[in-house]
Parts: sequence; structure tokens; C-alpha cells
Amino acid sequence: QVQLVESGGGLVQAGGSLSVSCAASGRTFSSYAMGWFRQAPGKEREFVAAINWGGGSTYYANSVEGRFTISRDNDKNTMYLQMNSLKPEDTAVYYCAASTVNSRLRERKMYRYWGQGTQVTVSS
Repeated sequence: QVQLVESGGGLVQAGGSLSVSCAASGRTFSSYAMGWFRQAPGKEREFVAAINWGGGSTYYANSVEGRFTISRDNDKNTMYLQMNSLKPEDTAVYYCAASTVNSRLRERKMYRYWGQGTQVTVSS
């Protein structure tokens, strides 16, 4: 089992940048593929980005491609999401998640463990 804690959310103006982190504890972090999802009020939780066990492969939603960067540091048991050129529509609670498999990482159901989320608000 792994415990996930997000941090780094906050309020930023449109066009600005923000970085969120996900700290993991428990089983070996490097044995999990990791992902970021987000949920805006009244909407379904949606895929944002994912990274495989070793960090060599990354995946992005079309809406964030070119603006967001996912990364991980297995020595620090931490995953990151650098968000640039933020838009008001990026406003949501951002969740990190861990998957025991290294495939279909865009699918929410592939993730077994979830953090509590961190709020990101982008003002126009």
C-alpha cells in the first residue's frame, strides 16, 4: 500500500505558473506508475498527465499538452506537475494517483491509490 499527499496548490492569475507535488510513503515508490487527475465543480474527474515507473514515458491530456510537465524523483518518493500558461479552465482540485500497472494510464480505473487533492484556482 502507498499513501499519497499532494501539496503546492493555490491561487494564480491566468498566464501564470504553479507547481504541485505528490509525496508518497509506504511501498517502494518506483514500483508504481503515477498520474495526475483533476476535478472541477460539477464535472467528472479527468485525466491530466501520467508517468511510468521509471519516468521514461509520459502522457498528457490534449488540453494540457505543451503547458504542463509531469516528472518524478524516485529517490525522493515524489512526483511533480509543473503547470505553465495557466487558464481559468484549469481551475480544479488536483489529485495524484498510483497504479500498480504500467499501461492504460489515462484511465481512472487503473489507479488503486489516491491522494486527498489540492486546490488550484486560476483567476482571469
